[in-house]
Amino acid sequence: MLSADSLSKIDKELSKYPPDRKQSGVMAALRIAQEEKGFVSNEIVEFVAGYLGMAPIAVQEVATFYTMYDLAPVGRNKICICTNLPCALRGANEIADYFKRKLGIDFGETTPDARYTLKEGECFGACGDAPVVIHNNRKMIGLLTPEKVDEMLGEMK
Repeated sequence: MLSADSLSKIDKELSKYPPDRKQSGVMAALRIAQEEKGFVSNEIVEFVAGYLGMAPIAVQEVATFYTMYDLAPVGRNKICICTNLPCALRGANEIADYFKRKLGIDFGETTPDARYTLKEGECFGACGDAPVVIHNNRKMIGLLTPEKVDEMLGEMK
């Protein structure tokens, strides 16, 4: 199901935990699997569960709780915006609406050209830089304004 390279990466992560606690590596295993396959399918959930000796529902609970895991294919640029209260108080809902108008999609949707996916996220722990987005689970961009959104989208083309 996963390449030898991905399994090696998962094993490296699992080595950080006692052998009887390898389920502690579930988040890392899902991240690595998603990097290889593009998203966390039901087959990936089953595979990770078997590999870690966990019930599939326990892996599914992790995959569905965190916004960094994608349960369906996403666009080349996944934009996840925090809309929790501190960000909302500093304009996140208006910035989210701006993204929706600019991209022509709603939360959980992907543009027809598969360039962008827009997701709503929970607190990213950067309230001082609100409103914030995370681009492709890697880069946080804060203090968003419509002008900054335009600049950001221009750089993503």
